[in-house]
Amino acid sequence: MAKIVLDGVDKVYSGGVKAVDNLNLEINDSEFMVLVGPSGCGKSTALRMIAGLEEITGGDLYIGDDVVNDRPPKDRDIAMVFQNYALYPHMTVEQNLAFGLKLRKIPKQEIQKRVQDAASMLGLESYLKRRPAALSGGQRQRVAMGRAIVREPQAFLMDEPLSNLDAKLRVQMRASLNQLHERLSVTTVYVTHDQTEAMTLGDRVAVLRDGRLQQVDTPKNLFDHPANLFVAGFIGSPAMNFVNAELQKDGSGAVLKFAEHSLAVPQSMVDARPGLRDYMGKEIILGIRPSDYEDAAISGNGSGVTMDAIADVTEELGTEINVIFSVNAPPVRHEEAAALAADATGDDEGEDSGLTLGGEDKSLFTARVSPRSAVRPGGTISLAVDISQLHYFDKDSGLAIGHSG
Repeated sequence: MAKIVLDGVDKVYSGGVKAVDNLNLEINDSEFMVLVGPSGCGKSTALRMIAGLEEITGGDLYIGDDVVNDRPPKDRDIAMVFQNYALYPHMTVEQNLAFGLKLRKIPKQEIQKRVQDAASMLGLESYLKRRPAALSGGQRQRVAMGRAIVREPQAFLMDEPLSNLDAKLRVQMRASLNQLHERLSVTTVYVTHDQTEAMTLGDRVAVLRDGRLQQVDTPKNLFDHPANLFVAGFIGSPAMNFVNAELQKDGSGAVLKFAEHSLAVPQSMVDARPGLRDYMGKEIILGIRPSDYEDAAISGNGSGVTMDAIADVTEELGTEINVIFSVNAPPVRHEEAAALAADATGDDEGEDSGLTLGGEDKSLFTARVSPRSAVRPGGTISLAVDISQLHYFDKDSGLAIGHSG
């Protein structure tokens, strides 16, 4: 096991394309670190540089106490698990698990012990004589993980290993990965574009965009205290709602005004957010998570802060209802919001794509409410807002106001 440190690491391809830009990241011994971000953000490139499969253009990479920039992959004592399993089709499960150990001239008895231990850990004992073609996708992925486990490396590197599995299998495999990490305590770097995987697996999560590290923190802190608009919008599903709002002084507190809505903010909450008072009388970007709404008729928040809305669409999911409604304010136009929209639509060119569904002059919001709500499409709903959970961002920089990280 070992600590992995990326110290100002760059990766520049021919033509000057910078895939990874001054990446500083310290992955602690035994930590499960997840790299997450949209397609093309540099997460897989960073992983491949740790593995030695990509040359480092600048900076230093440490595994343990050693700089390994020029060390070949076979000498880095790491094991990699790929998206496509990469099993040998003509070999049995047992032979696939043992193959790498045989190449390293490990004694036969030790190979048998490691293979049996890994098979037992992964529930593969009854499949050892089968070939990959006779296995399901989930079983093949467990074999691929077993092949990494028998190596007993300093670190595991995993590049979207669950992306080829169906939704139910992904849930099962996430649970298996959590259990494996608890048992083995091996430093793990895991790449995914799936934020659910990131939030459920990572001790910490590093969010990347355009090759740059945006924020690294625990899943809870990323959700509760995003550093900027991009992290706020990328982490959380459904995504955070954004709107331009004016922050005004109001008696002993403040009020946020946008469209026909006014949200009162007590002075104690203004004081709890360093720097927010400097924005009095100015326009900011307000963020409200869907989960911080509730149907006021159910919450009993009749005397609290509410927003009245007309439900354009309702998504009844059994455990909750997503209420999609329009706000009479133009969509937020900001570089980071546009990057989120491009990722959502797969459109690298389209500024505001996916953010203008309510029309050019309207923003589309989502509220997540109790399944007991009587809301229906076309109906009016009074939405209670948890004011203590509001997020505030500088309109120019996109940075969170009062973020302490």
